[in-house]
Amino acid sequence: MHPAAEHSPLGKSSEYIATYTPSLLFPIPRAAKWAELGLTAQTLPYQGVDFWNCYELSWLLPSGKPVVAIGEFSIPAESPNIIESKSFKLYLNSLNQTAFATVEQLQTTLEQDLSAAAGKPVGVRIRSLAEIEEEGVAALPGVCIDDLDISVSSYDRPQPELLCCDDSRVVAESVHSHLLKSNCPVTSQPDWGSVVVEYRGAALDHASLLAYIVSFRQHSDFHEQCVERIFLDLQRLLKPAKLTVYARYVRRGGLDINPYRSTETLDVDNRRLARQ
Repeated sequence: MHPAAEHSPLGKSSEYIATYTPSLLFPIPRAAKWAELGLTAQTLPYQGVDFWNCYELSWLLPSGKPVVAIGEFSIPAESPNIIESKSFKLYLNSLNQTAFATVEQLQTTLEQDLSAAAGKPVGVRIRSLAEIEEEGVAALPGVCIDDLDISVSSYDRPQPELLCCDDSRVVAESVHSHLLKSNCPVTSQPDWGSVVVEYRGAALDHASLLAYIVSFRQHSDFHEQCVERIFLDLQRLLKPAKLTVYARYVRRGGLDINPYRSTETLDVDNRRLARQ
């Protein structure tokens, strides 16, 4: 377990406060998990963003009438802290009985509070339900590898030794799987997700990638660190000219978390998937 997470609201009974309380936000430093992967803030081999989508955003107009919307929050991958997910939800719930004069005032408040917790500027968009409905549901790019025939016998830890590639062939491709599952390192609740790998490099064996993804099934870690681990393992194997790894996780408590890590500047499609 991350040492800071022991003091977070995760796994504990919590009072739900319905008036604005920014102190509910609980930052967890990324440094300890970076160190596990052999990284520091100065040696990150990727750029990226963590997209959080909130489907339970509500506040009051000055008249007392409630409003509902969907919040989109983009946290830089190099920020010193992640924001613990239950504390994020408790903070958002504290807006439920709080009046804001304008949407812009609410957005500014969210930007200030979340940026202070993350340690870097956090982007905020407040979106109407009609806007989200118009966008529809997205499909992941490239080839789905989930129908490949593999044998699996171990699920307790990520197994990069399963990965293999053909060094004699260089390819550019996108592949994805909906079979990513890991567990929360504090509560042991399952985190379900879909993962995308886009790269230009030595030809990756798709069956080995699928077996590797399945090996996360009983692994305990935060969403962000799972994606970073996959990125690093593939980078070591493929020595790619370009590499992007991202996961679209199923929402829990009205929030979904979607970490993106890449060697390239990203243009992120944040439309939800069928399971989101």
